[in-house]
Amino acid sequence: ISSFCASISACEKCGEWEKALQSLRLMVQGKVELNTICFNAVISACEKSEEWERALHLFSEMMQDKVASDRITFNAAISACEKGGEWERALQLFFGMRQTLVELDIVSFNAAISACEKGG
Repeated sequence: ISSFCASISACEKCGEWEKALQSLRLMVQGKVELNTICFNAVISACEKSEEWERALHLFSEMMQDKVASDRITFNAAISACEKGGEWERALQLFFGMRQTLVELDIVSFNAAISACEKGG
């Protein structure tokens, strides 16, 4: 699992969201247990490449698979919405953090504010 996550993280840092996603899919095919770190890296790769819809799909998939989300998960998803001009979705995620008891931080607030600023 750590080699898959390392591969995904490297793809994320290089902006290679397709390769990051492909690595995640290989994990599924190989019946490797998906974890928060791997999902976060793929969501972040999509966010950095302005693939907000894909980032949100992965976020939903993560919830369906009952993989624990954390502040990094939410912040990456909120930032993806911000880059896509999806301020309403960004706010849904922001307030969802509070409902799931994930601690908000300065990144959470800044991403939500920026989403509102860019979206309307």
